[in-house]
Amino acid sequence: MDEIITEKLSFNVADGTSMSAFSAQSNDGKKHPGIIVFQEAFGVNGHIRDITQRFARLGFIAVAPELFHRTAHEFEGSYDDFEGVRKHVQALTNDGLIHDIETTYNWLKNNSQLHNDQIAAVGYCMGGRVSLLANTTVKLSAAISFYGGGMVSILDRVPKIQASQLMFWGGLDQHIDEKQISAVTYALKENNKKYISVVFSDADHGFNCDARLAFNSEASRQAWALVREFLNTYVSFE
Repeated sequence: MDEIITEKLSFNVADGTSMSAFSAQSNDGKKHPGIIVFQEAFGVNGHIRDITQRFARLGFIAVAPELFHRTAHEFEGSYDDFEGVRKHVQALTNDGLIHDIETTYNWLKNNSQLHNDQIAAVGYCMGGRVSLLANTTVKLSAAISFYGGGMVSILDRVPKIQASQLMFWGGLDQHIDEKQISAVTYALKENNKKYISVVFSDADHGFNCDARLAFNSEASRQAWALVREFLNTYVSFE
């Protein structure tokens, strides 16, 4: 595998704010599809940077925008201190997130190494909702959400979805109950959208993050295999 190059980026957003981002891609000089990696509530931390590099090793130009840039610069929270991140989460607005999505998407679209306008999105926790929001905002090839809290709040946007949506949930998740999951899948079905919804019965919220107590290696490994197959189905690499 060729070396992965990482870079810290800075974007000017349409609302006049400045947003940092972390990117990773192969240094092979070839064209690759793009993927936007949307953070958990704890920022573009070590875990998200690692995930971004994992997607780069799969052959993507991967970029993780820092969504809390309006309230904190390069914020990284602690997994055992949700109160410390709450104010940043609560300050997010759909309008602001849409600006961030469009800014990151346009950076990929204008990247000379992007292959055939192929751009996907993936999000974790809070970012799972943002991935769905992105699927209603820009033209994606595929979108993935891991335990996306608050997705029910944007179901009015489901008719705008263009790409197939893959969603993972934890059956032990106390933050996202079966009623919420059913509401999301019902909205997608009623609007004739392509989706896959997977519940890991013995997994909790955050099961994919090896820095959290809820990490479930089996569910994480199986989810990664499904992610790879999903992306290979809907994203063109050649």
